[in-house]
Formats: sequence, structure tokens, C-alpha cells
Amino acid sequence: MRILLVLIFLCLPAAASAKCVILLHGLARTEASFSVMEQLFKAHGYTVIRPGYPSTDLGIPELAEQTLPDAFAACGEDIANVVAHSMGGILLRYWLQDNAPEKLGRVVMLGPPNQGSQLVDELSAWEVFGYLNGPAGLQLGTGPEGIPQKLPAVEFELGVIAGENSLNPVFSSLIDGRDDGKVSVRTTKVDGMADHIVLPVTHTFMMNNPRVMAQALHFIEFGEFDPQITWLDGVTDIIDEICIGQDCSEPESEPTR
Repeated sequence: MRILLVLIFLCLPAAASAKCVILLHGLARTEASFSVMEQLFKAHGYTVIRPGYPSTDLGIPELAEQTLPDAFAACGEDIANVVAHSMGGILLRYWLQDNAPEKLGRVVMLGPPNQGSQLVDELSAWEVFGYLNGPAGLQLGTGPEGIPQKLPAVEFELGVIAGENSLNPVFSSLIDGRDDGKVSVRTTKVDGMADHIVLPVTHTFMMNNPRVMAQALHFIEFGEFDPQITWLDGVTDIIDEICIGQDCSEPESEPTR
């Protein structure tokens, strides 16, 4: 009887790996910006961590150290994946220079200024820019003194989603090439990334776009984007999973700061 029980036990399928995802917001945003994507990942069996941090109060080193150790610790023994919006991706890259979480999984960055931001170059001399964006915002320039240019190539499994739609023609006029109203497509790229995709979305609200959410989930689960995923596919998946009674569409306009 014992032998039979052992054989039955050995033949049982292994339990699925526990899954955790950290949703890291960007500059001048809060953890609430990821509330819709949180529900999508939860519906797919993930533990979701949404850390908030005072993005306009401190510099990038201080924000990274204040936020990321606790966020990774909250995943416990689970594999810790990350979806980071905008400056959130720079916080992660900065922190990972000197820290190596044992169970770091895959990472998706949404509109990250991986090569710095041309808007910071153009507007940082304006007092109001520093007032609205704080010390961290002023550290995102494209020059050698900007933190993005000081960071090494990534050594983790990274997918980058860039936007190419802008609702701010004034900002876009200050940015070279295609852009999302805040960051150029070109400057979202970084050496070592595993995949990169450009979608017709704007910077501020891209994390709420169904297609972006579907691509982020796909990369976290499979390690690559699927260019065949359409906006309708994303909507259908979200409605099926979580969005009954919620407005998951991208707003038609975004505030300027």
C-alpha cells in the first residue's frame, strides 16, 4: 500500500510556481495608476505588490532604496517579476546595480527614459519644472550627468513597451523622432533588453491601455511580446477576466504638467 501511495505521489503534476509581480509607478504618479493592471495579474494567479513612493520629493537613489527592498521582500519566496512605468524603470535599474534578488523574474518597462529624457534637457532650467518634478525628475537628462547614462546595460530579462502617440504637440516638438508625448521611442531602448515593441499609446496613461496590459502579461509569462495581439484582443481578455463594470479604455486626453 505504501509503495502504491509513493507511486501515486510521484506521478502527480508538480505544483505551479508561485507568481508575484511588482507594479512600480512613474514620476508624479501614484500606485493607483496601476489599479486596473493589478486586477488583470490577480486574475491570472499573481500576487500583486503596488508600492507607492514620493516620486517628486527625493532623488532617484533615495527613492530606489526606500521603495524596492520592501517591494521585493513582500514577494517572499515567490518569483518577483516587475512592470515599471517611466521613471519606475530607472529606479529599478539603479537599484539592481548593487542588489541581486535571488528570485528576480522578468521585467517589463513602459515608456522608460532608458537613455534619458530630452524634455528634461530642454525644460530643467525652468523653476516650475523642478517644482513639479522634484530632484528625481531633474536627474533624468540625456547628458553624462543624468542617471540613465550612468547605468550599465541590463542583465535581467527585460521587455520594453514604447508609445508613439502624443497628445502634447509642444512637448513632442522638443523630442527627436517618434514619441509618446514625454519620451522618444529611441530613448526607451537599452543594451541587453530581450524584446522591444512600439504601440500607438500615450505616455501618461499607457498602463491602462488594454493592448499594453495584454503585452505586459504576455512578456511576463512567456519572455517575449506578441505583435499579433490587437487592441480588441486586449479588451476581450480584460473584459473576460476583470473589467465587468470598469472603464479600462485610455482617456482621450491627458493633463499637462
